[in-house]
Amino acid sequence: MIAVTPFYAGIIALLFIALSFRVIFRRQSAKVSVGAGADSDLEKRIRVHANCAEYAPFALLLLGLLELQGASAWLLHLMGLTLLAGRFMHAYGLGSTPQVIFARKNGMILTFAMIAITAVSNILCAIF
Repeated sequence: MIAVTPFYAGIIALLFIALSFRVIFRRQSAKVSVGAGADSDLEKRIRVHANCAEYAPFALLLLGLLELQGASAWLLHLMGLTLLAGRFMHAYGLGSTPQVIFARKNGMILTFAMIAITAVSNILCAIF
């Protein structure tokens, strides 16, 4: 039974829903059904949402696998918090007008760090 990963997955899922609604509301106000039309704000919201969809599931999968391999709770929470911070920072940085480059860049650094550390940890747990 795993207990740590579902907590972080739940929070990331709520972030994903919030980002989805930002896209939906902008689509309605811009009257754009498919794509972004010529609406740069809609295009940015779509990319913020898509970026979360591209990175979060893979990161959560790695976190869950690490938990199933018996990693310590402190490592799991550290990685979960790193992912949360990264995803929230990136969404804020890219989604702001003008962009907050510091938040966007550091959000991706945290996300990549989390993915790299959990990937290596999974490999090491599998070998040893």
